Amino acid sequence: MPDIYKHGEVRGRFIGAGPIAIIDIGSNSVRLVVYERLSRSPTALFNEKILAGLGRGVGQTGRLEDERMQVALKALTRFKKICDHIGVTSLKILATAAAREASNGAAFIRDVERICGQPVLILSGRDEAYYSALGVISGFWKADGVVGDLGGGSLELVDLQHGRIGQGITFPLGGLRLQDSSERDLGKAAKIAKTELSKADWLTNATGRNFYAIGGTWRSLGRLHLFQEGYPLHVMHDYAIPAEVAIDFCDTIINNDVNTLPRIEVISKARRSLLPFGATVMRETLKQSHAKKVVFSALGVREGLLYDLLSQEGKKKDALLVASEELSELRARSPEYSNELIRWSNQIMQISGLDESAYEARLREAACYLADIGWRAHPDYRGQQSLNIISNAGFVQVDHAGRAYLAMAVFFRHEGIVQDALSPRLRALCSDRLAHLACVIGAIFRVASLISASISGVLERTSMSLVDGKLTLTLPKDLSDFDGERLRKRVNQLAKLMDLDGDVRVL
Repeated sequence: MPDIYKHGEVRGRFIGAGPIAIIDIGSNSVRLVVYERLSRSPTALFNEKILAGLGRGVGQTGRLEDERMQVALKALTRFKKICDHIGVTSLKILATAAAREASNGAAFIRDVERICGQPVLILSGRDEAYYSALGVISGFWKADGVVGDLGGGSLELVDLQHGRIGQGITFPLGGLRLQDSSERDLGKAAKIAKTELSKADWLTNATGRNFYAIGGTWRSLGRLHLFQEGYPLHVMHDYAIPAEVAIDFCDTIINNDVNTLPRIEVISKARRSLLPFGATVMRETLKQSHAKKVVFSALGVREGLLYDLLSQEGKKKDALLVASEELSELRARSPEYSNELIRWSNQIMQISGLDESAYEARLREAACYLADIGWRAHPDYRGQQSLNIISNAGFVQVDHAGRAYLAMAVFFRHEGIVQDALSPRLRALCSDRLAHLACVIGAIFRVASLISASISGVLERTSMSLVDGKLTLTLPKDLSDFDGERLRKRVNQLAKLMDLDGDVRVL
């Protein structure tokens, strides 16, 4: 059982070896993220950034500006106090392009180490590419494509082939640097980006594959597109759009005043000036790479570092299943019941004729962990609350279709198999096949809950099998009183979804 505070504790979180923090000193932002603990599915306890703009002007002067250093150092003083207050047991400090390349970068780093009491890891461009790729590996199921991490000072590209890190290269195309080197001329910026990117002759390895976009400016582009589309999930991680759509969207950003764009209010004013330059780099990258689609990643260098710190065994774990099991531990009436539900539903799916893929089977396992997380809500709202929690949870290694499936399956468990009660836009995220499986899993949960009251110790004493062509629930004699009209209706409903008749018997 995970190392969670037990009954009577009020903190309600996992402890492990204690909180771990990362301070990321980038060319545009300085950010502190404190994570609950080192885990395959790290959860942020605290997250704050300031846009110090350290990289502004470095390309021209070769130096960090005094005023911008003072802004950063003041923020770092605050960040260190927060880490001490939270009880951080391990603090990692990263610095990237601006501190690496500025002539006074070493002096700035010494001030950082004095304030924080920890050494700073100054990442080379190769290091940034490596950790960015690890971030994508940690955050996507069977990631394959080219990873692009756009910071304020540089762009890192790395080829990722089914989880194996290939060639990588860094370019002086970060948003702040490109803004400076082009003298804020977008036409000139486009020529610079085209010339630089042509140096990566392997970039066409992305042809027909994914392009994973990392970095605050690119996430802002994705966020703006998401809101303009009225997309039903406000979750950036694994938000995907076809490359040709992304190129057209970049053209719109480049050719218009960003402040007049629809839904621009969802982007902070501090980020807006860099949007056209980020769009310029994305457009040229997509044109030269011939990628199939852009997939936005909320995970990057920081999460790649955390992943690298895990044991080999830890790296092999499925982040979606880890996060789902943790929610079960924190919120379910009986966490062990979730494991019983996995085994019990395995039995049913084996006789269902539905032939789950590996992708579908892991989604079902996650759904079993999540099936009872909404029980503390009022009965009338358990379905909707569960749906909201699951569809917007900080899960990784699950695409948006999978999120919708998970949310729907648990919604059906509480509300009944009534698709009309769902948002049609949420339903549209799933294929017909996945939506049907969500109905089946929801129906399984509804049968199981009547047998067990969602408490462990009973469910696996029952069984589901095919008897004379009927889906039959078998109860042992000492559980015969569990039989009843409501249970039979739910068994019949599940059977109908499998094109079968249903039955209940006592042996």
